[in-house]
Amino acid sequence: NLMIKKVNKKDGKVVSVDAEQNTDNKDFKKTLKVTWLCDEQEKSPSTPAILVYYDHIISKAILDKDDDFKKFIEPSSKHEFEMLGDPELKTLKKGDMIQVQRRGYFICDVEYRPYNSCVGRARPVVLISIPDGSVGSYGAPGKAPPAKGPEKKTTTKEGKKQGGAPTPAKQGKAASPAAAAGSGSGDKLNASVTAQGELVRKLKADKAGKPEVDEAVKKLLALKAEFKSATGQDWKPGMTITKAAAAPAGGSADAINAATAAQGDLVRKLKTEKAAKPEIDAAVKKLLALKAEYKAATGKDWKPAAEPKAAPKKAASPPAAATAELTGPGAAIDAAIKGQGETVRKLKTEKADKAAIDEAVKKLLSLKAEFKAATGADWKPAEQKKETKGKENKKPEASAPAADGEKSETQKKRDAKKAEKANKKAAHKSDEAGGQVEAKDEGPDVSSGKYGTQEMNQSKDKPSTVLTPVKELGMKMNEKTVTVRGRVHTSRAKGKQCFFVIRQQQVTIQCLAFVNESISKQMVNFIANVTKESIVDVEAVVKKVDEKIESCTQQDVELHVKQVWVVSASDPRLPLQIEDAARQLTEENEGTFARVNQDVRLDNRVLDLRTPTNQAIFRLEAGVCQLFRDTLAKKGFVEIHTPKIISAASEGGANVFKVSYFKGSAFLAQSPQLYKQMAIAGDFEKVFTVGGVFRAEDSNTHRHLTEFVGLDLEMAFKFHYHEVVDTIGDLFTQMFRGLRDKYSQEIETVSQQFPCEPFKFLDPPLRLEFPEAVEMLKEAGVEMGDEDDLSTPNEKLLGRIVKAKYDTDYFILDKYPLAVRPFYTMPDPVDGKYSNSYDMFMRGEEILSGAQRIHNTEFLIERAKHHGIELNTIASYIDSFRYGCPPHAGGGIGMERVTMLYLGLDNIRKTSMFPRDPKRLTP
Repeated sequence: NLMIKKVNKKDGKVVSVDAEQNTDNKDFKKTLKVTWLCDEQEKSPSTPAILVYYDHIISKAILDKDDDFKKFIEPSSKHEFEMLGDPELKTLKKGDMIQVQRRGYFICDVEYRPYNSCVGRARPVVLISIPDGSVGSYGAPGKAPPAKGPEKKTTTKEGKKQGGAPTPAKQGKAASPAAAAGSGSGDKLNASVTAQGELVRKLKADKAGKPEVDEAVKKLLALKAEFKSATGQDWKPGMTITKAAAAPAGGSADAINAATAAQGDLVRKLKTEKAAKPEIDAAVKKLLALKAEYKAATGKDWKPAAEPKAAPKKAASPPAAATAELTGPGAAIDAAIKGQGETVRKLKTEKADKAAIDEAVKKLLSLKAEFKAATGADWKPAEQKKETKGKENKKPEASAPAADGEKSETQKKRDAKKAEKANKKAAHKSDEAGGQVEAKDEGPDVSSGKYGTQEMNQSKDKPSTVLTPVKELGMKMNEKTVTVRGRVHTSRAKGKQCFFVIRQQQVTIQCLAFVNESISKQMVNFIANVTKESIVDVEAVVKKVDEKIESCTQQDVELHVKQVWVVSASDPRLPLQIEDAARQLTEENEGTFARVNQDVRLDNRVLDLRTPTNQAIFRLEAGVCQLFRDTLAKKGFVEIHTPKIISAASEGGANVFKVSYFKGSAFLAQSPQLYKQMAIAGDFEKVFTVGGVFRAEDSNTHRHLTEFVGLDLEMAFKFHYHEVVDTIGDLFTQMFRGLRDKYSQEIETVSQQFPCEPFKFLDPPLRLEFPEAVEMLKEAGVEMGDEDDLSTPNEKLLGRIVKAKYDTDYFILDKYPLAVRPFYTMPDPVDGKYSNSYDMFMRGEEILSGAQRIHNTEFLIERAKHHGIELNTIASYIDSFRYGCPPHAGGGIGMERVTMLYLGLDNIRKTSMFPRDPKRLTP
C-alpha cells in the first residue's frame, strides 16, 4: 500500500503522484486500487481491448401466469467498453480465461491481431465477463441492483392452495406449544432470516470489509439456530411454516393408533367422494402428523392392524370323468389308431424312407376319419395322469400357513417354473447368437458337403475356382453355373426356402435356396442363420426372372443356390445396419426408418464405407484426382512431391500445427506454395503436386477440415497471367467432362440417396471481374463496398445469381481488390486498388484461390513491409527469388471440396474417407 501525499496534474490530467510506503495498513479491501499503464508505447505498447458484459435477457426471474414476457425483455443486454490493457494481453488465445484486476474473470473470445492495412487498425482482443453468480456480476459494471418490491403476504386461502396446513380452528383441537411457536414466532423468525440473508449477499456484492461480513453471517447463523429450536425444522428459502398436528386426547400409543386409523378412513372417504383438493391435502397432512407422533411415542412406523388369516379351505372333490369309455366299433378303431400312431413314431425315429413314412401317415389319417364317422367326434388321445410333470389344479388345496418370511410350497413351485423358463430362454438366445440353434430332426442331410464354414485362409492352396464378378451377371449368362463372392446384405427365410441378397461393392443380386432333391432343410436353415455382412462364396445357377427385381442392381436374373461357404463370418450385432445407412430419408418416411447420424457413421466408418453411395463417392473422388493428373500431364506439367514437415509456417499466422522434431520443433505444411515457386525458379516451368495439407483452424463448418488433399499447380507464363487462368479453366472443364462421361453410374448411385441437380458448366468457362460481381450483388439488395471481400453468404448468393443468368455452376472471378489478398499478390498495373488474382467457384462456393505471384525480390520486400510482416519470418521465401525467377501464377484446389460440390453433398465429411476436424482424430 502507498499513502498518496500529492497528485500532480497537467491540463487537467493526472501525470504523476507523490507517495510514501504504507505497509502497516493491511485493510486491502478498503484501499483504493489504481492501475498504471506505461506511456512509452515503443517499449511497452498497450493492448487495445474490448470488455463485454452480458445482462439477463429477461429482467424478471419468475414470470406470473398473467405477465407478458415482452415487457420484461432487456433491450440492451450486451455492454461493450473499449479499454487499454497490459502488453501481455496480446498473447491470449481464444478460450483462455484470465482475472483482470478489479474487474473479475474474463474469457478471451477474439484474439489480438496486429495492424492490418485492410481495416486501418489493429484488431483488439475481445474479453467476455464471466459472472460469479452474484446479483452485481451481471450487466454493465457499477449498475444499480434491481429494486425489491414489498413482499406479498400469503392469505390463509392462498396458503391452502400452496399445500399449507389447515388452521387449528379447522382441526378443532388446541395447538401444542411447539405448534404455537411454528405459527407465530416461526413466521417472524423466517422473515428475519430472509432479511439477514439479503443483507449478507449485499455486503458480499459490495465487497465490504471482512469483519463486517463475518458479523452479519454470524447473526444469520444465530437466527437460523433460533428458527430450528422454535419450529423443529431447518430453515430453507421459500419454505412454508407447518403447524404441528393436535395430539389426540389421552396421548397414549393406543389412542394415537386409533386416531391414525380413523384419519386414514377419513382420507379414503374424501378421495372416494372426490372432495376438493385443499380438503384432501389438509386431511392427508393431519394423517402424516399422526403417524409421526405415533413413531415418536412407540419408536416404530405405524402400520394397519394385521387382518386375521382365512381358515383353510376344504379339499376340492375330484372332477367327474370327462368322457365315457368307448364301446363297440369306436373302441376297436381307437385301438387301431393308437397302434398306427406308434408305427409312425417308430418309422420317424429310425429315419425310415420318406415313402414308407408317408404311407403310414396316410393310413393313420384314414383311421381317424373312420373313427369320426363311427362316433361323430374327432379322435383325441386319452388323458393320462403324469407322474413327474403336469399342470397344477387351478384351485389347489390351501397349504399350511408359511412361517413369517418363508415362502409357501405353491410359491416355491411357481418360482422354480419361472427359473426353468428363464434358463431355457437364455440358452436359446445363446445358441441363436452363435448360429447353433439345434435343428429339429429333419431326416438325412442330402446337402452334406455343400455348405458350411471354410477353414481360415492361410494361402495354403491355389484352387482353380473362377470367381465371377456380380456386375457381369445378366441375361447372356442364363442357365450357366457360376461362383460369386460377396457379403450377405439381407436374408429372409420362410418355410422351406430362403431369399438372400449378395452385395459386391456397389452391385447386388438376389439368391434363392429352397428344399429339393439336392438341397436339404438343414442347408436352408444354415443359410438363414449366416449373419449379415459375412463374406460368402456361392455356387449357383443363373436364372432369368419374369419380373424385374427392383431392390437389386442386377434386376433381370437371380441365382439358384447349389453351394454356400462362409469365408469370413461377421459378428451378429452390428453398430449400424447397411440398409439404414444407405436409405434416402425424405419427409414422407421420416420417423418410419432408423436415421444413422453423421457421428455414428464416422465412428463406424468401416461399415459406413460399404454402402453403395460411399462406394460411388470415393470411386468418383479417385476420378477427380486421376483426371487432374492426366489433364495436366497432357499439358506438359511435371508432378513433384513437396515436404510436409517444414521449419517455419508456410503462410504465417497461428493456424499451423507445431510438432516436436528431435531436439527442436517443426511445423506441418499449410501449403506447398513455397516449394512450387522454388520449382518454377528451378526452371521446371509447369509443376503440380497432390498431397496432404494441414490447417490448424478451429472451424467446425460443413466445408472445413484440418487435413485435406491439396491439388496444387504452378506455371510460368510468357506475357500475361491470363495464360495460367485459361489453363486452369480448361483443366476444370476437362475434369467435369470426364466425370460426367466416365462416372455416370456413380453419379446416379449417389443421387438416389442424396438427390441433386446435375452439375452444369460452360466451355470455355464463364469469367467475371470483381466489380461486375459487386454490381450484381448490389442489384440483389446487398450493401457492400467496392473493395470489400465476399462473405460466405454473398458468395452463395452470387452463385445463385450466376446460375440463373448464365446457367452454369462453375465460373471464374478475376481482379480481386488488392487489400483483401496476401502480400505476395501482384497488384493490377492499371488500377492499384485491384490485383492480378482470381478465385474459382462451384455451386457458389470457392474451390480455388490463386494469383500472379510477385517474383521481384525488392518489390516483394516492399509489399511485405506494407502489410506489417517481419522480414525475418519470411526470409527463406524471399531468398528463393534472388537469383532470377520467371513471372508465374498458380493456385490450390481442395480435392474433397470439389467432390462435395460436384455431387451436391451437404458436408465435406462425406467426401473424406477418414476426416480430421477440430473434434475428430479417430478412427
